[in-house]
Amino acid sequence: QVQLVEAGGGSVQAGGSLRLSCAASGFTYRRYCMGWFRQAPGEERAWVARIYSDGGAPYYAASGKGRFTISQDNAKNTLYLQMAILKPEDTAMYYCAAKFGACSDQYQYTYWGQGTQVTVSS
Repeated sequence: QVQLVEAGGGSVQAGGSLRLSCAASGFTYRRYCMGWFRQAPGEERAWVARIYSDGGAPYYAASGKGRFTISQDNAKNTLYLQMAILKPEDTAMYYCAAKFGACSDQYQYTYWGQGTQVTVSS
């Protein structure tokens, strides 16, 4: 059974940093596209970043480019999202997601975590 378990959310002041993690289990951490998404209250879920499990360049949405860094520890089957210079508009529930195969777009993810809340105060 595939499980994605996020952790690391919390409340920070604007300008602060947080590192989210996503522990993946129930599948072989190879040939999967791993992504981070977020959803603020009253808004649609939005893609934040993605990376191919087997390596290669990461991709970022404009919202986090230059401030967010996606990375992974394949030995631990864990995905990370380092967030810096946080802004109040970054406040959202952050989700980890996975899909088998190519990482060419941010659509049609198969597996989702339960989310971790990030709240940024001004």
